[in-house]
Amino acid sequence: MNSFLIVRLGSLGDVVHGIPVVAALRQEFPTSRIDWMVDPRYVELLNLVVGLDRRIGVDPRAVKRGQARQRFRETLRELRHTGYDAAIDLQGLLKSAMLARSIRARRTIGFPRKHLREPLARLFYTDAPDPGDATHVIYKNLSLLAPLQVTDRRVRFPLEIPRTATSQQIINRFEGHDYTLINPGAAWPNKRWPPARFGAVAALIAREFGWRSLVLWGPGEQELAHEVVATSGGAAEISPPTTITDLFGVARTARLMISGDTGPLHIAGAVNTPIVALYGPTRPERNGPWGLSDVALSRVHQCSCLYERKCRKAERCIDDISVAEVISAVQRRVAA
Repeated sequence: MNSFLIVRLGSLGDVVHGIPVVAALRQEFPTSRIDWMVDPRYVELLNLVVGLDRRIGVDPRAVKRGQARQRFRETLRELRHTGYDAAIDLQGLLKSAMLARSIRARRTIGFPRKHLREPLARLFYTDAPDPGDATHVIYKNLSLLAPLQVTDRRVRFPLEIPRTATSQQIINRFEGHDYTLINPGAAWPNKRWPPARFGAVAALIAREFGWRSLVLWGPGEQELAHEVVATSGGAAEISPPTTITDLFGVARTARLMISGDTGPLHIAGAVNTPIVALYGPTRPERNGPWGLSDVALSRVHQCSCLYERKCRKAERCIDDISVAEVISAVQRRVAA
């Protein structure tokens, strides 16, 4: 086999979870072509992945816009002419399955029906290997390589991370001292732990370990970050605006990351930053940290709004996680 196309459009954390597939393919097929179809917002992330030949930014929403629709069609036409041996759909939605099949690769590989959020996607696959007892999405993704006879499916993140001006600025701010990353935001409001509690955790970390905390924020999250800083008793400071590349650089030099289930958490995992993760409406065994020493605090078993963006109850399940519980988790993770 000599050419493969990975289809995983988004989101940020899910794209991170797909990187080990590139590593496994490159290990098995060192001279093959490996391309990835992704949401244009995450091309920057894939530019850091060693062993990937081409990053193809595709926005399915473009089919509704004139000139963009024409570019979308031209891209699909070009990919069909490539003659891929296999298109591998890591996303498992109807739109991604249809995109993968539309490339007209010799094989279209995806998940079996019971592992799909949209079971009709199975109709577009020629191969649907059963991931067996794999629970984490990384291992589920790697199981899709079975029809290609890829046997070495270890979890690896082949990344080449440049030191950007922003990441260097942050590292210089801490002057060689250990620091904690706190990420209070998330795309889903249901995944956000109260910012004042993050602030209390930052204060306790400073008291116990002498580490300051840097509070990360993304679009629309700056107010959350300011609240963490304001409630930290001077133990935390707000990060400057960061890109995806900046986050990789900052995370790999941090002593610890504390976050809910969102992209920056998984970036930290990819560069082996120690993690304490807070989970409410999503399953940590599927989407959580994969490092054996990392700690995930979860309330998923009492959640009645599982995988819903907004909670339908007055008391969110993630709010049941206390500051004391998080500090205990920090102590265990640091000790490990």
